[in-house]
Amino acid sequence: MSKLLIVYHSRTGGSRMMAEAAAEAARGEIETVLKRAEDAGPEDLLAADGYIFCAPENLAALSGQMKEFFDRCYYPVLGRLNGRPYAQMVCAGSDGENAARQCARIATGWRLKEVQKPLIICTHAQTPEAILAEKVIPENELEACRELGLALGAGLAMGVF
Repeated sequence: MSKLLIVYHSRTGGSRMMAEAAAEAARGEIETVLKRAEDAGPEDLLAADGYIFCAPENLAALSGQMKEFFDRCYYPVLGRLNGRPYAQMVCAGSDGENAARQCARIATGWRLKEVQKPLIICTHAQTPEAILAEKVIPENELEACRELGLALGAGLAMGVF
């Protein structure tokens, strides 16, 4: 049976809500493991058949904790994940594009196969108070996360990827 791994980092709750929504939907299709970036390791990547990476964009880049996950896991799995499907979600205060590019470059190095363009949800948090505040992702945007999780889970279960 195939397995989907969702790895996320969240400091203010937005990315966590997004990852949980994707996992909730995927579980109806496939075995799904949801792990915080600090708890996930190379063995989790090797045990999965596909991935969703979800992180906030901090200072126009991937969050440090998500980057640390990639740094810690990159070489132990290099050459061992080739062709596996992935998608990504970014919780951003403005555009999220640079975080998505960073994640895509890492996935390219692992020779993963992007199966959907990045899902970027913008919170429009621009002041220090708004940036540090707990995030609540609107239901319609969580639905997009569920759709991503469902699609990746169903695709893996059917062997589409």
